[in-house]
Amino acid sequence: MSRYFEEPNCKDCNLVFSTVFKKLTVDQLDYLTKNKVCSQIKKGKTLYKEGSRITGVYCINDGILKVYKTGCEGKEQIVKFAKRGDIIGYRSVINGEPACTSVKAIEDSAVCYINTQELYGLLKENSELGIELLQIACAELDEANNYLTDIAQKSVRERLAEILLKLQDDFGTDKEGIINITLTREELANIIGTATESVIRLLSEFRTEGLVDLQGRKIKILNIQKLKKISNVFK
Repeated sequence: MSRYFEEPNCKDCNLVFSTVFKKLTVDQLDYLTKNKVCSQIKKGKTLYKEGSRITGVYCINDGILKVYKTGCEGKEQIVKFAKRGDIIGYRSVINGEPACTSVKAIEDSAVCYINTQELYGLLKENSELGIELLQIACAELDEANNYLTDIAQKSVRERLAEILLKLQDDFGTDKEGIINITLTREELANIIGTATESVIRLLSEFRTEGLVDLQGRKIKILNIQKLKKISNVFK
């Protein structure tokens, strides 16, 4: 990581009202501003690795990072993508254990680091911060439970349709309707738990069926309702 820009003032940050820190007082935000460190992490660089000791949490100021676990023969299982306003590393910090995942930037990103001591101080002063962290943990647990259900009960075709819908919902689209995240076929396979070849074949089928348009790594959904029907997602 490298320092590359003037550290933003937390109370003036346009992300503060969508982050875990949204319930902090003005004085607490000022304290956070003085005690955090903001850095750049280039595309492809690792923020931290599974099993390492991390001494604080990271709030994503800009960019997208993938959070993943490494399985047999080094194969990645992507757990989630961290984007602007998300906080990562808090579980390991609070539990006092090594990092349970690895984190790598999939585009040039900026992160703000808050060490454990400062986080604990804010938690003691502001109980609503603790509640926000609990809510995030519960939401992540719910996602993990849904993923386990999908792996057990859905086909690879259904899971791919579902993840395409989720990526569009999470990251939105540009003016041409293209999903605002660019992933390799291998990364898509590592999200849904299948072989890269299966994803390549299924994306080709989706394009032939008029469900998506493919422009290299860029994906545009053409028929949301049919993808929902395939994925069994109706909400």
